[in-house]
Amino acid sequence: MVTLYNVYCDESCHLENDNQIAMVLGAVWCPKEQVSEIHERTKQIKQRNGFQNSFEIKWTKVSPSQIQLYLDVIDYFFDNENLHFRGLIVPDKSKLNHELFGQTHDEWYYKMYFDLLKAIFNPKDKYHIYLDIKDTRGGNRIHFLHKVISNNMYDFSQSIVEKVQLIRSEESHILQLTDLLIGAVSYVNRGLYSSPAKLEIIKRIKIRTGYSLTKSTLLRENKFNLFRWSAQGE
Repeated sequence: MVTLYNVYCDESCHLENDNQIAMVLGAVWCPKEQVSEIHERTKQIKQRNGFQNSFEIKWTKVSPSQIQLYLDVIDYFFDNENLHFRGLIVPDKSKLNHELFGQTHDEWYYKMYFDLLKAIFNPKDKYHIYLDIKDTRGGNRIHFLHKVISNNMYDFSQSIVEKVQLIRSEESHILQLTDLLIGAVSYVNRGLYSSPAKLEIIKRIKIRTGYSLTKSTLLRENKFNLFRWSAQGE
């Protein structure tokens, strides 16, 4: 039986010259038929903690007064067998040498996105990919990403990845969850520790996964999968 999955993607510190050492790409995915239920349960978690449905779950918004909301969302992710996460960590962007490999930063970025997603795809299933709107270049970005993914899978008819679409994070609780998980992984890999509230969330993720959040997991890890990318020659 063919299953249709929704895949929600986001990134942290992905620009070439943003003065951040580490970059993280990430995706949360689930069967499309589960999306409505997941959104409804997330709304209930927000309401239980005194927040309106319109409140956007976001790593940069984490504060001591909101900590229980964020911990409840993290626990919901780990308790729901239909939700899965994969993150790709680039630990040190200063080691990138695009000129040596005859590529631009954008071209490398799309390759990294394929490395992120290829472990998720099953050729017997179908996928709809959703990315957070970042800038006005988004339309060209998703067209090129769809092409890169399909060509690398020999899916020239785009029958596996049926569409790649931009959405706003406020439209999707699952995309907000992606932002939260990526933010936590990025915080650890950038060596930050100034926010006790964020450290509390990271602690909960480490307890639930048993992982340090800085190393690759086994490829077949299906709940919280991480891949630590290394530049050639490292």
